[in-house]
Amino acid sequence: MKKRQLASLSLVLAFAAVAHADENPLTFPLTPPAIDAASWVLMDATTGQVLTEGNADERRNPASLTKLMTGYVVDRAIDSKRISRDDMVTVGKDAWAAGNPVFKGSSLMFLKPGEKVSVRDLSRGVIIDSGNDACVALADYVAGSQAAFVDQMNQYVNKLGLTNTHFETVHGLDAPGQYTTAGDLAKLTRAIIYGEPDFYRMYSEKSLTWNGITQQNRNGLLWDKTLQVDGLKTGHTETAGYNIIASSVDGQRRLIAVIMGGKSPKGREEQARKLLTWGQNNFDTVQLFHAEKAIGHENVWYGNPHQVAVGSDKDLYLALPRDEVNKIKAKYVLDRKDLQAPLKLHEQVGTIQLVDGDKQLASYPLVTLNAVDEAGMITRLTDYIKQKL
Repeated sequence: MKKRQLASLSLVLAFAAVAHADENPLTFPLTPPAIDAASWVLMDATTGQVLTEGNADERRNPASLTKLMTGYVVDRAIDSKRISRDDMVTVGKDAWAAGNPVFKGSSLMFLKPGEKVSVRDLSRGVIIDSGNDACVALADYVAGSQAAFVDQMNQYVNKLGLTNTHFETVHGLDAPGQYTTAGDLAKLTRAIIYGEPDFYRMYSEKSLTWNGITQQNRNGLLWDKTLQVDGLKTGHTETAGYNIIASSVDGQRRLIAVIMGGKSPKGREEQARKLLTWGQNNFDTVQLFHAEKAIGHENVWYGNPHQVAVGSDKDLYLALPRDEVNKIKAKYVLDRKDLQAPLKLHEQVGTIQLVDGDKQLASYPLVTLNAVDEAGMITRLTDYIKQKL
């Protein structure tokens, strides 16, 4: 195998702006803040890396964080053109709080049966007011019934790889067999953030007035000017405790904090603030390599041309502690002694490795950035002789 040392990362890295998941689990000698909650996660949104966590896979009651999946299903229905934001929905009696004892004392948009409301406004009612009635109205419209909508929610659970999540309701009120985890909710949040931008902007709205009733978004971190939080959602039931998911933007970096089982409304906000502040102060999200940009050139025996450019076919990003960035170097390793034609475009020929001294931090596929055909008879014969000399 051949090794090629690349420049120090401090010379080749740039800040990230596009999301690409990184499957490399990394650990660094940083001390995270102490979090007073049942479970929590801090994720770098660009890479999907978990920067710190506690009981991230513990199954818990999601409460109104369930509405993140409700909104996600509605957004997918819009993307697939099955519905539009401007569609007018006739509110059914099952979405009327006064006629549904399940909703007594719960969060509502205060819809009235028979009134017509756009999909956009119902979505705002779900996100801003945490309206259980709005969830039911959307579920009926999108899927025909709450049960059919819940089936769609769980289909997306599988598509997103949320292995510790199952939904039984469209709104998140306590129900047997309904559970999720902080880790799964971070993944779902990331999918929402990188979904439809117009839909995600609703999560930053601070209030909504409907039928003469004005309600404030329960995510108090939206008013915190230091963190630049632009979403997402809170939730609470007696069995769930106080939950919150918050996402903050710092320049071109985005972080996701999930708190489950907090002690109070202010307490959950304070724990999320701790995570976001720690992440902003200690990490940078950096671009390692650009898609289709050569990081090296290799000789190809029996080929036309005789050289092939190698690199990554994807933009590659990594969240790194700020003190570590200048220490990390990159190299690539070919997986064979010699490259021989033919070579296909994007054929893997080795690995790109990130190292800190003797420690390998991550590896990515090294691929060809152009195809190489077999050369003519004379060139192949000449190369054969050269190889034997």
